[in-house]
Amino acid sequence: MATEEIGKQTRKPTPAPVPLADRSPVLLAVTGSVCISASAMFVKLSGVNAGTAAFLRCALALVALLPFALAERRRYGPRPLRFQALDFAAGALLGIDFVFWVASIRDVGSSIATVLLNLQVAVFPLLALVFSRTRPGARYWRTLPVMLLGVALASGAIGHPEPGSDPVSGVAYGATAGVAFAGYLFLTRLGAGQSHVVHPVCVSTLAAGITSGLLGSLWTGVDLTPGWGPLGWLAVMALFGQVLALILIGPALARLAPVTSAALLLLQPVVALFLGVAFVGERPTVTQFAGCALVIAAVWRTSRTDH
Repeated sequence: MATEEIGKQTRKPTPAPVPLADRSPVLLAVTGSVCISASAMFVKLSGVNAGTAAFLRCALALVALLPFALAERRRYGPRPLRFQALDFAAGALLGIDFVFWVASIRDVGSSIATVLLNLQVAVFPLLALVFSRTRPGARYWRTLPVMLLGVALASGAIGHPEPGSDPVSGVAYGATAGVAFAGYLFLTRLGAGQSHVVHPVCVSTLAAGITSGLLGSLWTGVDLTPGWGPLGWLAVMALFGQVLALILIGPALARLAPVTSAALLLLQPVVALFLGVAFVGERPTVTQFAGCALVIAAVWRTSRTDH
């Protein structure tokens, strides 16, 4: 009996799990970026067109998100309508991003398309400046021209593009995707900081599915039965590049400076470049590699004082 009493007195209570929103925002942003990085590779492996990839990734992601969103609603109650409106508007921009980003993958490859998507690094701080009066700092303005030059080199618009690529349309599609993604990140940041984590991603994904479905139907068409192989690649992309990535990135954005957020998300093109070369046989030229290095160096220089 005495031994049992001592055991009760010395037994430490099991620590409560740390909520996702309370974990390190840098860790969340880095992990989310790595998850997104593989998305372009999965899209290329699926072989489907832009509208099909964009719409089906949203539909598949909703299947995984909905049960968790309903459980979160039961636990915390309904999310305020004004935040749901922000989630929906952010998702509409995300749908535009999805369609144009997949189109750029077709024209310049998965790794370079992900570099182009990171034009959001330049756009996101500008949105924060215009709408929330958050100044990006002098380093940002000094390095912005260098960053844009790096994007032009990486895409092949300047220098030598990868054989078989179309740098002109690739830059146009990638730039459109990057601006739309920056808008998504900005609106997500405005609506973050609440108890809900999965619910806003679910609403945004629903809006993205509607937008990408409409845009895809008008542009490339949407194939609802692409086959089990393509569907499998899109399902993997939806789980990692959308469900997990957006759930991780959302809570991080509200707790990081805009330039810091953009810089951490720059891990996406670095990892995507490696995956494209290693697994799908892409061979960027020397000037494209130089452009990627220039973009990475410019953003690191811009955000260094924020760390």
